[in-house]
Amino acid sequence: MAAATSELLTGWCLFGLALLAILIFSWVYVRKYQSRRESEVISTITAIFALAVALISSALLPVDIFLVSYMKNQNGTFKDWADANVSRQIEDTVLYGYYTLYSIILFCVFLWIPFVYFYYEEKEEDDGNTCLQVKTALKYTLGFITVCAVLLLIGAFVPLDIPNKKNSTEWEKVKLLFEEFGSSHGLTALSFSISSLTVIGMLAAITYTAYGMSALPLNLIKGTTSAAYERLENTEDIEEVEQRILRIKSKCRDGRPLSSRDRRAVQQLEERLRTLRRRERHLETIEKSWWLKFCEAIRPLKIVWGVFFIIVALLFTVSLFLSNLDKALHSAGFDSGFIILGTNLTNPLNMLLPVLQTVFPLDYILITTIVMYFIFTSMAGIRNMGIWFFWIRLYKIRRGKTRPQALLFLCMILLLIVLHTSYMIYSLAPQYVMYGSQKYLVQSNKTVDGQPKNVTTFIAKDCDADAPEDQCIVTRTYLFLHKFWFFSAVYYFGNWAFIAVFLIGLIVSCCKGKKSIIEGEVDEDDSDMSDDELSAYYC
Repeated sequence: MAAATSELLTGWCLFGLALLAILIFSWVYVRKYQSRRESEVISTITAIFALAVALISSALLPVDIFLVSYMKNQNGTFKDWADANVSRQIEDTVLYGYYTLYSIILFCVFLWIPFVYFYYEEKEEDDGNTCLQVKTALKYTLGFITVCAVLLLIGAFVPLDIPNKKNSTEWEKVKLLFEEFGSSHGLTALSFSISSLTVIGMLAAITYTAYGMSALPLNLIKGTTSAAYERLENTEDIEEVEQRILRIKSKCRDGRPLSSRDRRAVQQLEERLRTLRRRERHLETIEKSWWLKFCEAIRPLKIVWGVFFIIVALLFTVSLFLSNLDKALHSAGFDSGFIILGTNLTNPLNMLLPVLQTVFPLDYILITTIVMYFIFTSMAGIRNMGIWFFWIRLYKIRRGKTRPQALLFLCMILLLIVLHTSYMIYSLAPQYVMYGSQKYLVQSNKTVDGQPKNVTTFIAKDCDADAPEDQCIVTRTYLFLHKFWFFSAVYYFGNWAFIAVFLIGLIVSCCKGKKSIIEGEVDEDDSDMSDDELSAYYC
């Protein structure tokens, strides 16, 4: 029992260190992007908390895999301390961790973040009555609470038994696997609600993560335009606009008023001139900054990172394609959610992880790296695209200028994407996410000189769908992800869409030229006061 406690503490100590790093990163990230002129304490704390919860949820996946793997020796036998009671205790600990985090996510998405968002919106319109602001925010938040209640009710009573195809032995195994896990209506309701949010997270991942995986590395490789060259072009644009304004105003030298068409043209040109002059002030500041010289010095390192990231992105895409193709060819079909037990078409990640399992803890480092890669590329995609509602751009994400509402949207989107990240990891390495590095014993008759001999031996084999139920422990992540077959079917088609959007984004990013060194920082809809928030850190 002491050994069991030691092994369990090892996993949770790693999780504790990750938790500390996550809290620090969340604080730095939110403070880096929030507007210094419009900062709000409540929205800032909410954004930091929501981002931390998203990252902590993603960090639980490697811990889950680590714990189920650590119960068994490499020869396929259970460790001395890993009896039935201890194994169940460890599984329940991870499961309760998931339910706690997922309950917090539901609270954030359906109650806290909407309330803070609407409260801040009302505060901008009316600085007077705080009680009125709270009441109005609660009124709008009630709609989100109603949606959450409906999802919980549907999840509690949705039928899980579906018509089964004949000769579908794989689906029978899946049903047996979930028989005990699906006995509680309350936990089923929570699982259904989280799965519904995961579908929204899938759409966000298709929109932002797929694009970020192509835009981030190519932007690092191509770099930005020269500040001196951009400033020279900007000066020429200023001179051209000034000349056009003078030409239009010269029409009224004899005292005649300008036509309405000319007045509108002058007004538009003057607005354009103000924007160009603001760009000039920004470019002057950047051109003289020491940070620009530092960025130029590390340019070769950025190119190396860009090449590495694009290789990783292509590796993920190829692995995802092969995994989806495997499901298309060998799964039980749509009625089972394209669930496949075992691997028929191997992919690079499924080949790499078993090799890394031999050297602790390289496989867990790789899984953690994959999770963080998805999160950082999602952040890059949101920064590059902004936050959109169909064809309407709601907010821009910019250093030191992001409004509190935009930060709340950003963290909510990341929450939803992280929910889908676990399924993405499963799609990339299904066998590893299900069983980790577990092995089980298979009986084998010993042969001598090609002749069978009455000597029974046991050999260790990687856990798969053919393993006895009492020999391999399935991760809680896998059980939670595949509780409802129809969501798994949606995720399957979402993976194809993800691959398509990544390839389109890759082509678009390759065709686009270099980014402006102040791209997105100076827009015509910005006020002149935003110049006070100029960040000196551009790379």
